Amino acid sequence: MTTNIMQSIDLANMRKQTGTRRRTLYLFFGITLLLIMAANVMKGSINIPFREVLCIIGNHDTLSVNGFIIWKIRLPRAIAAALGGGYLAVAGLLLQVFFRNPIVGPFILGISSGATLMVSFVMLTSLTLGFTVLNPFMATLAAFAGAYGTMIIVMSIATKVKSPVTLLIVGLMMGYLCHAVTSVLVAFAEQEKIKGFVLWQLGSFSGFRWSEIEIMVLGGGLICLLIYALAKPLNAFLLGEEYASSMGVNIKLFRFLILFSSCALAGMITAVAGPVAFVGLAVPHMVRLAFGTSDNKILVPGCVIIGAVVTSLCDFAARMVFSPVELPISAITAFFGAPIVISLLMRRKVVL
Repeated sequence: MTTNIMQSIDLANMRKQTGTRRRTLYLFFGITLLLIMAANVMKGSINIPFREVLCIIGNHDTLSVNGFIIWKIRLPRAIAAALGGGYLAVAGLLLQVFFRNPIVGPFILGISSGATLMVSFVMLTSLTLGFTVLNPFMATLAAFAGAYGTMIIVMSIATKVKSPVTLLIVGLMMGYLCHAVTSVLVAFAEQEKIKGFVLWQLGSFSGFRWSEIEIMVLGGGLICLLIYALAKPLNAFLLGEEYASSMGVNIKLFRFLILFSSCALAGMITAVAGPVAFVGLAVPHMVRLAFGTSDNKILVPGCVIIGAVVTSLCDFAARMVFSPVELPISAITAFFGAPIVISLLMRRKVVL
């Protein structure tokens, strides 16, 4: 009797310590994110002191030169990089759970290739569909159409295919088909247009508008809340579809929600920032190691925070390493993410 009581006390203490440690990690990464975002707003070709940044934001000063730089350029970019990194990390986590494969990312289902294909039609063929008023936004609209068009095709196939491996192959084939058509368009395009298209393919969080930020906050936020609410079914799904079904999970609906959420998040970021590599692949593994758990109720908010930290840091490096020349964000995330994934594979720590 005494032994059982002591074991219960020890277990309660362990849970309390674990909870305290995780809250400390959330706080640490949250503060780190704020510091990096502050650096992104302050630093650049023109350095703006922290106090002046606070005054400009507090007074909503958009008339001065520094006010214009902060409100129209740096602040939207800093917020977009944080949101984009968090959303891509969550999308990667969902797909790794769905496929029970630790080396899949959010673009494995052809989302990035679909967006790239439609953007290539706009940028390489001057396709405007007659809407000359929307011409400045055509690349973004085309990327949305390509990403979500591919998502609809994959989702319709997912309703008829039960095997995740088969669905994975379908996604890869969709990617190859889109890439093939894009390559043909590049072969016949003019040299000047190819340069702009190649730069878009490398990804960037520059040039964000507040309307795009609002879409990201509202749309992505609702999807992340949905995913967090599905944390328990996600944990059950890790143990197999049969086990999840025995726990009362509607497998058909659940598979649809996972694919829809991951594709929607990845498509949203690709549409407005271009393809951003390795964040969705590497960050979920970092979160698992940092928090020491596979509980998705902990991993989902962890992916949001750490994904935001990693992408914000990479965006800062992209702007500052060779300033005033700006590096593509995908180059920095690849330099950051590839060694992490390789080291985890070598140490056999890439697990679900």
